Amino acid sequence: MTESTGSTSQEQQVRGETMPDWEKRFRAPRVSLPDWAEDAPHRALFVSNATGTYELYAWDRTTGEQRQVTDRPNGTTDGVLSPDGEWIWWFDDTDGDEFGIWRRQRFTGGGTADGPDEPAADGLEPSYPAGLAIGRDGGTAVVGRSTDEDGSTVHVVRAGQEPVEIYRHRESAGVGDLSHDGSLIAVEHTEHGDAMHSALRVLRLDGSTVAELDDTKGGSVELGLEVLGFAPVDGDTRLLIGHQRRGRWEPLVWDVASGEETDLALELPGDVGAEWYPDGSALLVAHSFEARSELFRYDLASRELVRVPTPAGTVSGATARPDGSVEYLWSSAAEPSVVRSTSGGIVLDPPGMKSPGSVPVEDVWVEGPGGRVHALVQRPAGASGPLPTVFDIHGGPTWHDSDSFAAGPAAWLDHGYAVVRVNYRGSTGYGREWTDALKHRVGLIELEDIAAVREWAVSSGLADPDRLILTGGSWGGYLTLLGLGTQPDAWTIGIAAVPVADYVTAYHDEMEALKAMDRTLLGGTPEEVPERFEASSPLTYVDAVKAPVYISAGVNDPRCPIRQVENYVERLTARDAVHEVYRYDAGHGSLVVDERIKQVRLELEFAERHLGR
Repeated sequence: MTESTGSTSQEQQVRGETMPDWEKRFRAPRVSLPDWAEDAPHRALFVSNATGTYELYAWDRTTGEQRQVTDRPNGTTDGVLSPDGEWIWWFDDTDGDEFGIWRRQRFTGGGTADGPDEPAADGLEPSYPAGLAIGRDGGTAVVGRSTDEDGSTVHVVRAGQEPVEIYRHRESAGVGDLSHDGSLIAVEHTEHGDAMHSALRVLRLDGSTVAELDDTKGGSVELGLEVLGFAPVDGDTRLLIGHQRRGRWEPLVWDVASGEETDLALELPGDVGAEWYPDGSALLVAHSFEARSELFRYDLASRELVRVPTPAGTVSGATARPDGSVEYLWSSAAEPSVVRSTSGGIVLDPPGMKSPGSVPVEDVWVEGPGGRVHALVQRPAGASGPLPTVFDIHGGPTWHDSDSFAAGPAAWLDHGYAVVRVNYRGSTGYGREWTDALKHRVGLIELEDIAAVREWAVSSGLADPDRLILTGGSWGGYLTLLGLGTQPDAWTIGIAAVPVADYVTAYHDEMEALKAMDRTLLGGTPEEVPERFEASSPLTYVDAVKAPVYISAGVNDPRCPIRQVENYVERLTARDAVHEVYRYDAGHGSLVVDERIKQVRLELEFAERHLGR
């Protein structure tokens, strides 16, 4: 892989005139929602691909100056700005393996004796990250870590002192938030053994317990909790949390000192999240329902809920500013992402090439074996069926496709394919029961929903049954390989990116937090429930695969490790099955634009060779 070194505006113009739209969508500079410093709101941190690799950028909003903070061959996206605005912490792993240490750099870029980036937590060995909270003075931080040997640990780090461990457990846990005065830390943990449903514990910085909340106990259904943030007021012991007590995610305010819980009981049909307004008097509420989202302001005194105007589509991030305005990252399937403000205009507009748009998404509801399945459908402008059709399956599994802009599906559309995305059981945004439904019959349940939507696509005249592509990345790649083996006559070709291919080997090689998730999904380890791992593993069905298979994998991937992919490929090779494999030097996907474009081009060419048009 090579790192882009930029070009002159004239070169960019000439290149843009000859570049296809699908490639422009990947190359066009884009930015994340800026994260601003609590006590220095003019200082912000964001991620951009402006150099051709996703990296962290510092932004002084008073002067307008923007400065690239990190510069690594495989990119950097994990960064946190200290509340005082003086320090930027960023996670330094090796080529995408997600195993490393936190480093820090002054916001202004000034160097230290050790160089511009110094280890931020001296005394802590490399690990997988498990949350980070930085105190308002910039000198105290709480660091969550995860390793295969130690499980989950939480450490208090103070400048010039040895880190102090205040929490340890074999099951997965992570840092939620640090109180405004720096005296309390909220930890999400799964000591009960269910990695899908966390409990909460609030600790003092000496490790002593202040309060606990656990919705997994005492009921027939396990419910989860999540930390949304402490009130941004000194001495305020209110903690905003998310709960699932009514079958969906909703916020409530928990006073960790008194134990009082204030249930907001918002009458909104989908999942609801929230964060504090900077003065602690109101909440910025994010509502996600049926693949779209919207924002509200909730006044805690009057309990009034007022909609914050945003266009139809998806808000993928939002923050309330000290002046009361709201900044948010918005897109739709047809329109590329942009950071907007309720005070008017675009907040952060990167210079250079602009991304072409795409086509709107259509909603389809299909009766499946477990209830109505929501699918998002796009077809090339002016096209009528039956069309070659791509079933692009999302990862997660606890995630969902939405009415938001995505360069990958748009590339298929540009080449004449219809695109169908399925929010199968296991997806978020449709209630707790829908998300939790895939336990024990992992993979097979999701494929039942995908099969129902496939039947609709063919019977409705949208999809040509002889030109159907099953594809996806991560969990979507896993479902692709599993679907090719369990539904061998349903798909013409399969394209799997960073997939689980051999579930047993994947379990033994993956990071500890994912082992915990697999134990939850399948009810135990491969040694305890071998029949479930066998039933859910693509390797079990590899000899039944008929369709040509394309697989891409990162050689440093800690989530879907390379050895289990090689096991699957060896089985394809042994019986001369038609397949191609592309291995690249990164982890669970790539942050390098050239690499991502290469991968999409290889996928398009594979489909062209084996599908025909």
